Amino acid sequence: MFILAHLSDLHMALPPKPAQLLGKRGLGFINWQRKRKFIHRPDVLEAITADVKKRGADHIAVTGDLVNLSLPDEYARARAWLDGLGRPSDVTVIPGNHDAYVPTAAPMPAVHWGDYMRGDDGLQRFPFLRRRGDVALIALSTGVPTGPFMATGRLGARQLADLAAMLEQTRGAFRVVLIHHPPATPLKRYLRRLIDAADFRRTLAAHGAELVLHGHDHRRSLLWLDGMEQKIPAIGVPSASANAAHGREDGAGYNVIQIDAGGGRRRCEMIARQRGADGKIADAERVTLVPYG
Repeated sequence: MFILAHLSDLHMALPPKPAQLLGKRGLGFINWQRKRKFIHRPDVLEAITADVKKRGADHIAVTGDLVNLSLPDEYARARAWLDGLGRPSDVTVIPGNHDAYVPTAAPMPAVHWGDYMRGDDGLQRFPFLRRRGDVALIALSTGVPTGPFMATGRLGARQLADLAAMLEQTRGAFRVVLIHHPPATPLKRYLRRLIDAADFRRTLAAHGAELVLHGHDHRRSLLWLDGMEQKIPAIGVPSASANAAHGREDGAGYNVIQIDAGGGRRRCEMIARQRGADGKIADAERVTLVPYG
């Protein structure tokens, strides 16, 4: 049994300097002051992190938005958190849109977290591949700088082509695709969508995968995508720092994925760990993903 913990959207925030509040960062800071600072709490993230470590996992996936405004001190703080979470060989990180909030910040995730975002070949390039026993983790980046009031993501033709090649290369393994933006977005969240989501879904349909894990929406979700031979479950996870449920977003939580891919049999279950109003973290849901149906 391979145990994979999945958490996302930490939104670690630090006070910016006045000179850092030009353009989109200024608007983001206003949103933080009005609403988000009451939602994304360091003490909540600390409790979720402690629960992840207490339960134990063979590997941990962090699917983006570690920081809030892409400030230099935020990246350093996120790096310290990663160092406390686990070794780079045991933790896989991908960036989200908040990790590349403005164009000048786009290279910063690789600068600060590069050893957590590197494939088994030692190269720092998306997508990258990490094999852990019978499990193949394929990590993508959709984090690109966008204009004000937008939170879209993009893969691009090269990543999609490399993804197709990696899915073929790892056929026979239990392939887990990590992505920040969800593979499908309702029209009301048009400005927060993955722009080339249809191309991503077509790539999965043509080459297959066993599981997709994503963040971005700050809520638990399960979507079944077309695959080569069977449907592919795409699992969303809440923010790991959300103090409580609000609007369409869930309170803090993370998912535990139990994968049994050895010995010619395949079984996969998802256990949702959720923080309640009393601050306690407990199992909220258990879903069998494989066998399908």
